[in-house]
Amino acid sequence: MNTQLPVLEYLKKSLDGTLSTHETTHMNYPTAISQTLKLRIVEVGLGTAKVAIDATPPLHGNQQGTIHGGLLCELADAAIGTAHSTLMQEDETFASIDLKINFFRPSWDAVLTASARPIQSGNTLTHYECDITREDGKVIAHVISAVMTLRGERAKGR
Repeated sequence: MNTQLPVLEYLKKSLDGTLSTHETTHMNYPTAISQTLKLRIVEVGLGTAKVAIDATPPLHGNQQGTIHGGLLCELADAAIGTAHSTLMQEDETFASIDLKINFFRPSWDAVLTASARPIQSGNTLTHYECDITREDGKVIAHVISAVMTLRGERAKGR
């Protein structure tokens, strides 16, 4: 018999290696896009998350040979989505309603980490900020995003 866990408990158990094959959650983890891009959750808390990727120009590069900005957007969106998912109850889901990114410096071969945290939480809207850092600790991009929580009937089918 499967045991359904809250998202935060599920993710913490997954990270510390204690998740059993019979434990599930109401959201899809790992996500399909995270599996495709090989994104990994490295830290999670209530409303917070860190997601990392081993980025390399032959796989993730743009025409200048640096890591593509679209990948950085996806990395931040994954961290923000993971952070927000830790707040969701079984009858809730969410949708990003905007995302703005500022690029500060390029990156090449590096482990990139997106660290998401809420800056304002309301009943329906939560605003997040997310810094993407290289291994040397330098911030390469800063992201802000708003996420809308959907409940009950509005959450069905999402």
